[in-house]
Amino acid sequence: MSSCNPIDIFGSNVFNDRVMKERLPKDTYNALKKSIDESLPLDSSVAEVVAGAMKDWAIEKGATHYTHWFQPLTGITAEKHDSFISPTPNGGAIMEFSGKELIKGEPDASSFPSGGLRSTFEARGYTAWDCTSPAFLQEDLSGVTLCIPTAFCSYTGEALDKKTPLLRSCEAINVQAKRILKLFNKETKNITVCIGPEQEYFLVDKDLYEKRLDLKFTGRTLFGQKPPKGQELDDHYFGTLKERVASYMSDVDRELWKMGVSAKTKHNEAAPSQHELAPIYSSCNIATDHNQLTMSTLKRIAHRHNFACLMHERPFNGVNGSGKHVNWSLSTDDGQNLLDPGKTPSENAQFLLFLCAVIEAIDKHAPLLRASAASAGNDHRLGANEAPPAIISIFLGEQLEEILDNIVCDNPSGDTERVRLDVGVSTLPHFRKDTADRNRTSPFAFTGNKFEFRMVGSNASIAGPCTIINTIVADTLSDMADELENASDFNTALHNVVQRSIREHRRVIFNGNGYSDEWVEEAKRRGLPNIDNTVDAIGEFISPQTVELFSKHGVYTQTELSSRYEIKLEKYAKVIHIEALTMVDMAAKDILPAALRFSTALSDNIIKIKTAAPNADTSVQEEMLKNITDAIARFGSTLDKLKLSIDKAEHITDDIAYLAQFYRDDTLAIMDSLRVIGDYMESVVGRDMWPIPSYSDMLFYV
Repeated sequence: MSSCNPIDIFGSNVFNDRVMKERLPKDTYNALKKSIDESLPLDSSVAEVVAGAMKDWAIEKGATHYTHWFQPLTGITAEKHDSFISPTPNGGAIMEFSGKELIKGEPDASSFPSGGLRSTFEARGYTAWDCTSPAFLQEDLSGVTLCIPTAFCSYTGEALDKKTPLLRSCEAINVQAKRILKLFNKETKNITVCIGPEQEYFLVDKDLYEKRLDLKFTGRTLFGQKPPKGQELDDHYFGTLKERVASYMSDVDRELWKMGVSAKTKHNEAAPSQHELAPIYSSCNIATDHNQLTMSTLKRIAHRHNFACLMHERPFNGVNGSGKHVNWSLSTDDGQNLLDPGKTPSENAQFLLFLCAVIEAIDKHAPLLRASAASAGNDHRLGANEAPPAIISIFLGEQLEEILDNIVCDNPSGDTERVRLDVGVSTLPHFRKDTADRNRTSPFAFTGNKFEFRMVGSNASIAGPCTIINTIVADTLSDMADELENASDFNTALHNVVQRSIREHRRVIFNGNGYSDEWVEEAKRRGLPNIDNTVDAIGEFISPQTVELFSKHGVYTQTELSSRYEIKLEKYAKVIHIEALTMVDMAAKDILPAALRFSTALSDNIIKIKTAAPNADTSVQEEMLKNITDAIARFGSTLDKLKLSIDKAEHITDDIAYLAQFYRDDTLAIMDSLRVIGDYMESVVGRDMWPIPSYSDMLFYV
């Protein structure tokens, strides 16, 4: 394996600011930077010059094609490749790329999920260059492709992607946060939403993966007996990286670094075969693009190492699922973190106001935030094994909670300065404690100078959750700014706003164990919603409150929200449908035949023994035969019920909400019952007869 210097390769495949400054005329560069920094339209003449420079740079690096790289409502990325080649009259060819081709593309808009925004006969859609996210080169075995990040909209102007609403939400919070800072006599050109998404994933041996129909079609195991050892000993978390995994991770790092993704941290996660990759913070839009690149790169590089990379939220029962912890904060253009409490948080009025704005936003819009992380896969994950519960709450830590309590009571805070932590070993340095501990059971935790939203599933785009967080915080900041701007006495009004916000929304603050039964009861007493499934959660997208919120800030129209609701319901139904069909296939063609062969072998064995020795004790074999025969009968009848449930679902064609509910209440319940019996039969049937790789095989592959 060849070594590489990260400094030499980082960003080498990105048409970034350094490259633009080198290759663009000064006036063109300045015009482009002005468009990026101030969100201004880009002149076509500027685009023409940029396109030429971008093409030359890409071709020099081996690119033959370009693509408008966008994020449709599938949750993954999409691309259509066009070559730079243009024929000449003399039978030759030249390499061309115009400003028009850079700025606009026209993919088919009817073949992506649209939730009714587009019909099959209404196919025209547009991709538009997002100049705030730099173009990059993607290398794979097929060659080099210039990827141009773009937004995707319909012929009639509705957003058909995840990027467009995200950009709108970033602008909304930028506007409202600047209003607040102005009240503190601070002028800033731009407020940036900063995001750091931690990405969890599983690796399994590809040869084993290919033998599991459920993993190939659904991303999770539909059958599988729990192995003798799981994560009970906590010996995998932060454990030494095995050489095969470390080699894979090193290749992933190099590929991401070349595309400008600042992959920083890599380690073993809690479950066997589970790992994590985390980047350095970047702006919300770029972080979203980079996370999509991270997921695709993890999967692509896995094949080179004979791995399959699993990003389902719960690929294996009985061990941790995989999430995506979205760290969120706000920063000014001069680098000030608006969520940094400083040494004395109780005296930092600006920090307290922004903190209260986030707390109030989360409490007022908890159902919507829950909906942002809802999916069929995440329903299996939330609530256990280090995943947060479905109840939205905020962890602040004792110090910050005490400060807020004192504000409510009009009592001055006590000792609020950060203390030095002495760990009791003279050779180790003393260091300052954060204002709060960490709480893994909290869905939305303050972790020193940022919030960490831990609900998002591993496989999800972070664009949706970030769009919602940005918008709900922008809305609260807007309300606060309205009141403070009209106040005759700013300091008194500021105190009143902060005090009232804490008093009315402190119910969402919880520093305890989110997994406990006591918290469920306590949350109920506080009036906090507990929405434990996707079908119920996503109804919030079309509530009057949600429509009013997003319309006010220009993030989603009512039509766009209705489309997202339809798409999420339809995807939920389709996911369960595919899982059910896959389960039927595996049950009928793999598991049931294996159990029948085993029972036949047992029966033959008993007959042979009785024939050879009529008085022999075959009670063990007979008990095993009875148990497996009973299990086969129950398995067969449950399989028939599942087939009937699928058939009923396939005849529900006119009500997507009812279809999703049917899959949740009927089909999934039967699938769970079938799995219990199938997993029991795996525990009985001889290993040499069991047709699919076991958990023991897959979770401990090296």
